[in-house]
This record gives sequence, structure tokens and C-alpha cells, in this order.
Amino acid sequence: MLDIKFIRENLDIVKLAAKKKKIVVDLDRLMIIDDSRRAVMQAMEEKKAEQNKLGEQVPTAGEFVRSGLIEQLSVIKADIQKDEEQLKPIMQEWQAIMLNVPNVPDMSVPDGEGEDDNVEVKIWGEKPIFNFEAKDHIELMTAHKMVDFERGTKAHGFRGYFLMNDGALLSWAIWNYAREFFLKRDFNPVIAPSIVRKQHFYGTGHLPGDANDLFQTQDGDYLTGTSEVSMMAYHSDEILEKSDLPKRYLAFSPCYRREAGSHSKDVKGLIRVHEFFKWEQLILCEASHEKSAHFHEELNRNTEEFIESLGIPYRQLEICTGDLKGAHVRSYDTELWVPKENTYREIGSASYYHDYQTRRFNTRYRADDGTLRYAHSLNATAIPTPRILVSLVENFQQADGTIKIPEVLRPFFGKEQIG
Repeated sequence: MLDIKFIRENLDIVKLAAKKKKIVVDLDRLMIIDDSRRAVMQAMEEKKAEQNKLGEQVPTAGEFVRSGLIEQLSVIKADIQKDEEQLKPIMQEWQAIMLNVPNVPDMSVPDGEGEDDNVEVKIWGEKPIFNFEAKDHIELMTAHKMVDFERGTKAHGFRGYFLMNDGALLSWAIWNYAREFFLKRDFNPVIAPSIVRKQHFYGTGHLPGDANDLFQTQDGDYLTGTSEVSMMAYHSDEILEKSDLPKRYLAFSPCYRREAGSHSKDVKGLIRVHEFFKWEQLILCEASHEKSAHFHEELNRNTEEFIESLGIPYRQLEICTGDLKGAHVRSYDTELWVPKENTYREIGSASYYHDYQTRRFNTRYRADDGTLRYAHSLNATAIPTPRILVSLVENFQQADGTIKIPEVLRPFFGKEQIG
């Protein structure tokens, strides 16, 4: 959430941000509602000040004067209650509009209409050249009894799967290698909850826009599609010391996405599934654009280096304004090469938010001058499973049908190949 003072003082900039991000929000109406909000709140503050002033006089006043003071206090109290009732619908509309006001993208973010305008900024690795007919991950993993989609559908339904045998062992190997790899980069490890209160999804910006893609419990909570949500809630309503920053977390959790709107896409295999597991990097730092930009590049590079250590070819995209989420200042997507499809597929993203999220979570720190400031937040995918298995098995398949295991995974997997 942007600061309303910032919006008022930079209305044209915020309007341009909304236009670039293709977000419809009535900022002129917000200004009108905010004027009403401020007027009613100022009137309430003046009445409460008068209430306090008269209240201080009551204990020492004579009986006759006290009776008059109490009568005045009764009138003021009634007036304040009327103001509070008047404020309720104003605040409801104010908050509804504020939730849709987008963050301002960094000046370096490329302009664009949508995902087709995202800019390729990096390509790494040599794509494998096969002298045989390459197989896709479904055929490879099924042949090696690494996955069972038929029984997965029987148990879960659409997009269900069981990872079996070497499929399960390879996932565990990736988790353990990722744990070792990323913890060398000064993160604190966390196993995060996946059932999180609804309010925290508004905090991260996943609500209201992603409502159709979230699983909801009968208690009104939601299942997270990323531990970003629970980790941002971790320090909600807290005041941190500047000396404690940056806060650096490596969080692991099961994740859930309904994949609403994707029912006709990737209906087979492990690209889009309802239930998966993910390591997530998250940083809270002081309110400095320079530090946010620095940590953003660091988090992104961590993921790059992890993928490079596996030897999987990838490319990186900078997300254009028309595809940039409302909460993001800047974002990269990393995509792995999938040989059978002859294309790259997304494996993760890295984004930063300035204080957009922390204002909603009320996460602050005490600056050197003693003032309280909202921290900046950043997050990036470390690695998700089982999606990474798609590129791993396809890129490392051999002519004899076996699957070569990347060298860095062998100590965790226990052998050099599958099959």
C-alpha cells in the first residue's frame, strides 16, 4: 500500500503507474473520499480534545459546575459517535480503493502491454543436442516409475500426481542440496505455515487480485501459494531495530494453487500442479532504494547460481510494466530450458516492493534518529519442486534411456544416474 500522503503529493506519477500496469483505479475518487475522511477525522480529534479538556475539570469542579460539564460531555460523546458512524462507509470505500492503488515501477522497468513484451536480459548454458528422439518428462519419469499420474488423479483429481521411488528421492536430494547451497548465503532457515489468515494475503497483495487462484479453508483462512505470505506476517505489527536489519530468511513450505484460468494449459505432467514444495528467499531491509535494488540483484543471482550449478540452461526476463504485478517495483522471471517443448518454462521470480507490503503489515524499524520507518521487503524463489524435475530429467536424458544426475546432486541422491 502506498502512503496516502505520497499519493496526494504525486498523483500524476501514481496515475501513470496505474496506466503502465494496466490497473483500473479511480484516483480522483480516492482524493474526494480522502478529503471526506480527513475532514471527519479532524472533527473527531477536535471533539475528543474538548472531551479530554472538560473531563479533566470534572473531578475538581463544584457540584453545580460538574453537572454542566457532564451534560456537555454527554453531548460531545454523542457527536463523536455520529462522526464514527459517518466515517465507517467513508473508510470502507477509502480502503477498497487504496487496496487497488499499484506500486510505482522503477524507472528502469521496460514499458510493455503484457507478457509478450517482457525483455530477455540473459541466456545461460548450452542447450543439449540429442542424436536420438528425445522424450518428455512424462514418458521418462513414467518409464522409470518416478511418477504415477493415473493414481495421482484417482487420489487427488485433476492435476494429481504421486512422486515415487527415484522421483521422490530426487526431490529430496534437491531440497537438501538447496538447503546446503542457500544457507551458505547467510539466511536463517524456516519451515513456514501454509494455512494463513486472509488479512495477510491482502498484506502481500495476493488479494484481491489472486482470489480465484487460492484455496480457502472452511474457517475463512487460505492456503499459501508461496511462503512469502507467512514470512511477511512473521514480523507484522513489530518494531525492529535498525541494527537487526537486514532480516534474511530461507523458508520451506508446501504450496497450493488452484491454477484457475489455466485449465486448458499444461493439463498433463508436472508443470502446473495444485500442490508443490518451494524454498523461498525473503529479505527485510532498511528503507533505502539503493539497498533494495542491491538485495534484489543478490537474491536473483542466488537462484541463477543454483541453476548453473545443476547445469540446466536458462534464460532471464525483465518483467515489463504491463505484466508487472500491482505490488512490484521491479521483477525478474527465470525460465529453464525444456528440450521436448523446445522452449523455456518459468521456474521462479525475484521481486522487490519498497514499503508497499510493510505498510500493510505495519512492519517498522527504529532509524538512527529515533523515528519509526517502514522496512523494505524483497523475495525470490530459491527453487520449487516438482517443476524443476521437468527440465532436469529432459536435459539429462541419455540415448539408452537413462537419466544422468548432475554431479552436485549425487552426494544427496546416492547414485550417478537413474535407470
